Amino acid sequence: MKALLPVLAALVCALFLASLLTGPAGLPMLDSLRGLALGGDGPIPIVMREIRLPRAILGAAVGAGLGLSGAALQGYLRNPLAEPGLIGISGMAALGAVLSIQTGLSLLAVLALPLAAFAGAAVGVAMLMALAGPRGGSVTLILAGVAISALAGAGTALVLNLSPNPYAASEIVFWLMGSLADRSMLHLWLALPPMALGAAVILSTRRALDALTLGEAAAQALGMAGPALRWRLVAGTALIVGPATAVAGAIGFVGLVVPHILRPFVGARPSALLPASALGGAALLLASDIAVRLVVPDRDLKLGVLTAIVGAPLFLHLIWKTRSGGRV
Repeated sequence: MKALLPVLAALVCALFLASLLTGPAGLPMLDSLRGLALGGDGPIPIVMREIRLPRAILGAAVGAGLGLSGAALQGYLRNPLAEPGLIGISGMAALGAVLSIQTGLSLLAVLALPLAAFAGAAVGVAMLMALAGPRGGSVTLILAGVAISALAGAGTALVLNLSPNPYAASEIVFWLMGSLADRSMLHLWLALPPMALGAAVILSTRRALDALTLGEAAAQALGMAGPALRWRLVAGTALIVGPATAVAGAIGFVGLVVPHILRPFVGARPSALLPASALGGAALLLASDIAVRLVVPDRDLKLGVLTAIVGAPLFLHLIWKTRSGGRV
C-alpha cells in the first residue's frame, strides 16, 4: 500500500505528459514542451496552451473524480456494482445537455451546453433528495437513483425519437458517447472548482466509511453514520459527476472498474481505497484518451466507447467470481 500511491502518482504524471505530447498535429516533443513552458504567440504554444493542456487536465480531473466517487459509493452502499451513474445524477446531466442541443440553445454560447448539463444535474439532486427522504436508508437511495436514471434515459430516448433534425440527433448520439476533444480553458474553469469541492467533501467522509465497514449499528454507535453521511456523499458525488458530464459527456465504467482493480492491493478499508481510486481513475482516463487518438487517428473514436470496452470484461469477471462463490 505504501508503494502503491507513489507508483500511481508517477503513472498519472507520465500519462499526463504523454497526453500533452499526443495529437494529430505531430509537433516535435522538445518544441512542444518549450512552447508550453515559455509561451508565446506561435502555433506551437497556442496548440499546447489552448488545446492539449486543457484536454490533459480535464482527463486527469474527470477520471480522478469518477474513480473517487465510485469508491466512496461502493463503500457506503456496500454494493460492488455501485458507481456514480447509479444515483442518476449523470443521467440527468446528460438529459439537460441533450435538451440544449435539441432546442438549439447550445448554439447560442460556448458554455450553454455545459450549463444546461449543470442544471440537469441540479434537478437530479433535488429529485434524489425528495425521493430518498431524510430517513431513507441505502436501499432507498439506490432505488431512487435507479428510478431517476430510468427517467433520464426515457427522456433522452424521447428527445431522440421526436427529433425532426437528423443533424441534431446525430450530434446528441455522439455527445452521449463522451469525449475530451476540443475542450478549452473555459470548460476547465467551469468544471474544476465544483469538482475540487466535491472531492474534498467525499474525502472528509473516509473515517465514517471505515466505521461503516463494521456495520451500520457499530457506525451509528460511533456517531459516524446516518442521514448526514448519506447527503455528504450525494452532494460530493453530484459536485463531481455533474460538471464531469457537462464537459466530457457520459463516460461510464471508470467509477466501477477502478475500485475493483485496486481493492486487492489496498484492502477493503475505504479510507485507503479513496486516494488510490482517484489516482487510478485519472490514469485510466488519461490512457483511454491517449488511445482514442492513437488507435484510429483518422476517425473520431469516442472516449465513452473505449471505457465501455474496458468495463464490459470486468462485468464478466464479476459474474464469474460470483458463480464461483468468490467475493466481489
